[in-house]
Amino acid sequence: MLYFVARRLVSALSVVLVTLIATFALFFIAPTDPAAAICGDRNCTQERYNEIKKNLNLDQPKVQQFAEYTAGIFAGRTFETSGVIQDCNAPCLGYSFKNDRPVTQMIKDRLPVTVSLVAGYAVLVLTIGVFVGSMAAKRRGTLGDRALMSSTLILSSVPYYIVALMISLYFTILYPILPRGGYTPLTDNAGKWFAGLLTPWLVLGIYNCTAYARYSRGSMVETLSEDYIRTARAKGLSDRKVTYKHALRSGMIPVITIFGLDVAGSLAGAIFTERIFDLPGLGNLVLQSLETYDLPVIMGTVLVASVVLVAMNFIVDVAYSLIDPRVRLS
Repeated sequence: MLYFVARRLVSALSVVLVTLIATFALFFIAPTDPAAAICGDRNCTQERYNEIKKNLNLDQPKVQQFAEYTAGIFAGRTFETSGVIQDCNAPCLGYSFKNDRPVTQMIKDRLPVTVSLVAGYAVLVLTIGVFVGSMAAKRRGTLGDRALMSSTLILSSVPYYIVALMISLYFTILYPILPRGGYTPLTDNAGKWFAGLLTPWLVLGIYNCTAYARYSRGSMVETLSEDYIRTARAKGLSDRKVTYKHALRSGMIPVITIFGLDVAGSLAGAIFTERIFDLPGLGNLVLQSLETYDLPVIMGTVLVASVVLVAMNFIVDVAYSLIDPRVRLS
């Protein structure tokens, strides 16, 4: 087990390092002028341009630029803007000269919003999706099975942003059945926090649970035909116990794989949901940074996204042995 964990950690760190090199090359070694892009076309004086170029070490060799950026992640850096020295504590992911703030602090401010959104979404999508899929698998070939699967296909065939826009327009504005989206910190007011995220949770969770229902059904149908399931039924165990205690654990392995990566992807950028429901999370930060071509912020969010994806992939691999005892880690 320890060997497996060590091997996976080395692999994960390798992926993060490759992502760091590729991202740095994309933004700072490409045939463009990063300092000019960050400074912008309007109100960009020569003094401001030179200041940005000096702080990013763009006048230094590319290897030294990368070394300075990487060292800042572990030891922090200092930047000078308008004659004032700004400290960027580790992990320093750069400095946004457009916002005069460290990128790490900007991400920290937005991260609780996206984490809150994804946490509620994860609970809904896993519970509803697995429940619907298990119910359909138990009734394989019946009218109920076909009705459940047909409804999931119909809903998932409509683009997500259209569903979210329609619900936001009709059920929160024209006919205010659901509360409008918004974010209040949980520590400030738990009731407003829940109310502001309820509609985004429902829209994102119910829409995406359709895919999990299909995954769960397919996996459960295959598992329910296994020999050990027939043996359990022959021993006189109830159908409920066989389905939810024995078959569900084995049938959830493919679902857990997709779930882990899906949650990581949602955490990295729930762009449509945050923009439609006016949530100041990482998705909105990415869109604003793309609009203003704020390279340090874009690069920082890409690195955070890669770390989250790698971490969730590692957690999923380890969780296999806990979900299904037949899985053995070498």
